[in-house]
Formats: sequence, C-alpha cells, structure tokens
Amino acid sequence: MAHKFSPQKIERLLAEDRLGDTTPAELLKENGLGEGMVFADIGCGPGFFDGPAAEVVGPAGVVYAVDTQQEMLDELEKRVDSPNIIPVRSEENHIPIDDRCVDFVLLAYVLHEAESKPVFLKEVRRIMKDGGGLLLIDWEKKVEDKGPPLEERVSCEEAAGLLEGAGFVMEKVSSLNPSHYILKAKKGPEGPR
Repeated sequence: MAHKFSPQKIERLLAEDRLGDTTPAELLKENGLGEGMVFADIGCGPGFFDGPAAEVVGPAGVVYAVDTQQEMLDELEKRVDSPNIIPVRSEENHIPIDDRCVDFVLLAYVLHEAESKPVFLKEVRRIMKDGGGLLLIDWEKKVEDKGPPLEERVSCEEAAGLLEGAGFVMEKVSSLNPSHYILKAKKGPEGPR
C-alpha cells in the first residue's frame, strides 16, 4: 500500500526552495497555464501551487484545489485567500468535478502515492477538456535522504508510459532538479469505443 503524505509534516510542502530557482507561477505559465483557464491541482496539499495559480488564471479563471485529506484542505483555506480557489475533497479514484471542464491539471508529487495508477490517471483524464494540458512532477527513482522510499517511486519512463496508456500525448520530458522530473502532456483524442 502506497503511503500518503502525513499532514503532520505540512511545513515541508510549503518550503520556498521546493522548486529550486523557479517560482510556482513561472513554472505553471511556462507550461501552458494562462488567464481565464480552469485549473485543477490534484493532490494540492496545503496549496503551495494554488495561490500562484489563482494569480495566473485571474478573476475569470477557476482553481480547483483537490485533495483526499481534509486536513490539507483546512490548511489551504487558512493560508490562501482567493475567491476563485474552490477546495474539493476527493477520493483517489473519484474526483467530484464534471467531465471535460478542466483546461490544465497539475499532478505534483502524487503519482507515486496512487494505489492504482492507471485508474487514477483515467479519472484525471475524465475531468479534462479535449486537448487540455497536464503537468506531472514527481521524484526521480533513486535513493535519497528525503522523499518517498525507493520502492514507492515511479521512474520518469514508467510515468510517461502510464500517461500514454491512459490516453495522454507526451509533449516534454525534463528534469526540474536532481530529485524531481517534469512531464508535460495533453489529453489525447478519445479512442475507439
């Protein structure tokens, strides 16, 4: 069973240097988030990306801050005050957002936590508009003093394969820093029924 990040360690999710030299807003804009978009941060934790995302999408946009843990959503509501951020309590394989309504999804450090990665990614794909963008950030599959244990990590290659298997088209694979990789993809066309 994959572990879920403990709410007792919430301060680690808010560290300013978490992305190295890049700010959350810059990272999101560079990868396609823009004004007026509907954004979903799946596994949002205490909202590290959500305030910056709300600024990028502006008053005409929407930010769905989605998490399975109520403690994370409570912390987000204490920290981030923006009228266009909507906290959403979800189950891992059921996100209570309508079909095809999200322009851009962020999966930051959550794929390795999913029990059934293909089922989880199909649910993420369901809420996305056709051609919508997805940004996945996760831990390199190597032994480190920080982050999840090696056996729970998903390699960059495996993550790309999982995304393609769930109907995404890969656009970019890169390294964020020595510990993390980034995959940029878009929702591909529906396959034959």
